Amino acid sequence: MSAPVKSPPQAFQGNDKLLIGLVLSIVSYWLFAISLGTVAPKVMEDLNRPGAAELLSPTAMNLAVALTGLVSGLFIVLMGGLADRYGRVRLTLIGNALNIVGCLFIVFATGGMASTLLIIGRAIQGLSAACVMPATIAMVKAYWDGPGRQRAVSMWSIGSFGGAGLAAFVGGLTATTLNWRWIFIFSMIVSVVAAALVWGTPESKVAPTGERKRFDIGGLLIFLVMMLGLMMVLTFGGKSEAFAWTSPLSLGMLAVFVVGLIVFVFVERGRDNAFIDFRLFKNMNFTGTVAANFAMNSTLGLLIVSQQLLARDDRLDTLRAGALTLGYPLMVILFIRAGEKLLQRFGPRKPMIWGSLLVAVAAAILMLTNLHLSVYMWLAVVAYALFGLGLAFFATPATDACLTSLPPEQAGSGMGIFKMASSLGGAIGTAVALSLFLGFQQGTSGNFIGDVLEMTGRQDNLAIRQAAAIAIGGMLVFALIAALVAAVAVPKGKKED
Repeated sequence: MSAPVKSPPQAFQGNDKLLIGLVLSIVSYWLFAISLGTVAPKVMEDLNRPGAAELLSPTAMNLAVALTGLVSGLFIVLMGGLADRYGRVRLTLIGNALNIVGCLFIVFATGGMASTLLIIGRAIQGLSAACVMPATIAMVKAYWDGPGRQRAVSMWSIGSFGGAGLAAFVGGLTATTLNWRWIFIFSMIVSVVAAALVWGTPESKVAPTGERKRFDIGGLLIFLVMMLGLMMVLTFGGKSEAFAWTSPLSLGMLAVFVVGLIVFVFVERGRDNAFIDFRLFKNMNFTGTVAANFAMNSTLGLLIVSQQLLARDDRLDTLRAGALTLGYPLMVILFIRAGEKLLQRFGPRKPMIWGSLLVAVAAAILMLTNLHLSVYMWLAVVAYALFGLGLAFFATPATDACLTSLPPEQAGSGMGIFKMASSLGGAIGTAVALSLFLGFQQGTSGNFIGDVLEMTGRQDNLAIRQAAAIAIGGMLVFALIAALVAAVAVPKGKKED
């Protein structure tokens, strides 16, 4: 059309059909795409079966698992800006289409091209996630107001936090009862349904005012190089001799990030068309919610460490260890609306603090690795449920506080930063947790926790149990940081609509 496209008319209001489409759009990532890490052994077993034309190496498998999050983290801010400029409905539909294409590559990954097709498919899935996450949450801001928006944010949060909590169980169940490829067939079906529900929605974009500014290609390139250095260290650091934490390669990648960050801030602060608008961070509400969200997502490392600890005990198989986590998604789904009600009654600060403290309590319980396995298993059930409850209290108030702090024309790019904080928080928390877990297993001598607490049960795995307690303690620190940031930087009192 030749006429300039404007923001959606005020008469249009979001409805349940659109909301379901938005939730299903992000479920394609949170529920299905991230489940590959759980089923990776079955994928390798299938692709490396006798007679296969090419073996899938563990390095290639690790790359395939990490690549979707890596690509999403690199491009999510860019796609949020494109959604603001060219249309959030359009980017959501493009994201769903990209997921279908990526899943097709993965489903047909076999024979001599198995590794190549798998890695390409995972990269395309990362681009899909980078499109749908900022675009869908920006549409929530555009099409819902007041309590209706808070409900929509709650449903959106169920798709992300609830989907992530169910990913391990659903992925493992699908791979066991059917085949791992069915995970991605189901993902394609979900994306088709999501696109059908979103199709026809009035477009939401920033109305052009005067001459359109050129896109900041230079800022984008600096950002990509900077983030690539950081994400390479976080994803692969400590997992091979070449990428040992103190190796020249890891230190070089870290230097690329530090120097790139300095250059990026110096160059971008003086640009009118900056890739990341640093003026957003002058708003304490936006800065506080982004920082608290980063710290809260960093606590996800406690799931990985505690599950690795349980799975290493030959008395507990992987399926039973994974089943212990079901309280996490269940509490998210059951109580996400409670976070919405707390937001309406108390404003965003208090429920964010309460949610962070519940996660801290969950981490404290999981630190009790000195107990006998039979006792620790029951405590783990309680801890995972508290972890889900804390996220349920935290998610809607944090997301709504961030949304309401953003001007409409920057909703996509601002929420892109918010979701980038989620991705980076999870990556950093995982890296820190695994670094502590592996490092203290190798570097500890003696029973130093046993000097304070009696180590009951088996005595041949003390190093692993002590290392897990220390690593989970690091996640407790992240939860306390989230509570502190919320207390200092997030507005108090009842939220005004």
